[in-house]
Amino acid sequence: MSRVGKKLITIAEGVSVTADDKNHVVVRGPKGEIAYDFPKIMTIEIVDNHVKVSRPSDSKLHKALHGTTRALLHNMIEGVTKGFSKSLEIQGTGYRAALKGRTLEINAGYAKPVVLEIPSGIEVEVPTPTEITVRGIDKQLVGQFAADIRAIRKPEPYLGKGIRYKGEVVRHKEGKKA
Repeated sequence: MSRVGKKLITIAEGVSVTADDKNHVVVRGPKGEIAYDFPKIMTIEIVDNHVKVSRPSDSKLHKALHGTTRALLHNMIEGVTKGFSKSLEIQGTGYRAALKGRTLEINAGYAKPVVLEIPSGIEVEVPTPTEITVRGIDKQLVGQFAADIRAIRKPEPYLGKGIRYKGEVVRHKEGKKA
């Protein structure tokens, strides 16, 4: 049995989880609401303030979906209670970010600033011009938007300039020798 899939998910206080027979799960909590359609072959049961996911057989597909379904459900419950965040830092001369309404404007060494539209369900904070914090209740959406920001100018290995996740270590290469 899947080690991840067999764990019960505890429903936090103030969170309601509803699942219908077609595996459409809606999770409501203090931070918002998330809905997701899970594969119909998985069985999702809500029993005594816990959510249990079970699979029909031990085939490779069912084993993979078992752990994935449980992890996604756990992330939905955690998202509506605590939320998720990713922090990025910008390094480089003249590289900076600014928030203008529902758009994020980033100067990263290009001729014109890169303008990103902030998707609904995501909050972006720019405490300093070289720091960006992405917050939301959907882990996938937060991670994808942070990855889109990082992709504008990935950190380069010679000087380390670019946009990186906070705490990310970029290995530096040695330059040309004379």
